[in-house]
Amino acid sequence: MPAPVLVASDLDRTLIYSAAALALTMPDARAPRLLCVEVHESRPLSFMTETSAELLTELGDAAVFVPTTTRTRKQYQRINLPGPAPTYAICANGGHLLVDGVTDADWHARVQARLAEECAPLDEVREHLMTSADPLWVRKHRIAEDLFAYLVVERELLPEDWVKELAVWAENRGWTVSLQGRKIYAVPKPLTKSAAMREVARRTGAELTLAAGDSLLDADLLLAADKGWRPGHGELADAAWTAPAISALPERGVLAGERILREFLREARPGREARTG
Repeated sequence: MPAPVLVASDLDRTLIYSAAALALTMPDARAPRLLCVEVHESRPLSFMTETSAELLTELGDAAVFVPTTTRTRKQYQRINLPGPAPTYAICANGGHLLVDGVTDADWHARVQARLAEECAPLDEVREHLMTSADPLWVRKHRIAEDLFAYLVVERELLPEDWVKELAVWAENRGWTVSLQGRKIYAVPKPLTKSAAMREVARRTGAELTLAAGDSLLDADLLLAADKGWRPGHGELADAAWTAPAISALPERGVLAGERILREFLREARPGREARTG
């Protein structure tokens, strides 16, 4: 039996999209039909095209599909993706590896030990954010899974240089900073999606790994995979970031998610076109 193909994909603004991120630039009559895949506080929150839903269902049968997200476990579990339920999921930027929906305690303990050894403590970063971020443009201070911190901000009020200054401060303490929409993330450098992906590849025996993502926090994941894709929007596109095994796609918004899934299927099932097109 051939070794499985492992597909580790970011979710938000890669496979699923908020209403604000859909980028429906075509005439209304030609807009794709959408499927809601996340409801929060009784409101529809995230979407994919119906075609993407069909493609993801096909992918779940053709490969080991691993949702890979910076979301907390609670935030991830709000998402109702089409297709077979994934055996593995990576949450909290690699801090939690879920196996059949349950945290792998050994993996989490290994991550915590590495963070304690290699970078400044979360409390120091939280204190810096509390004292340096202006309440004029900060809407929320959040700690995720006791692993990293993020702010929810008003982008139009955010000073242009503040994120750059924070990134320099964080770099000296073993942390990295990422601006995604209205959220500014401060994440320990050893807390990576790529390390968790490698662990899943080890457990499944996968010999081919595929990945996709749009943000700075996805760069390590893309570099660790045999092949990777990034959409035409997001931090990586804004920086014109690329690498030898990375394909920079022109599509933006929800149609980029559709294109990414077609690329995954093309690699996972060479010689076979997706049934949806």
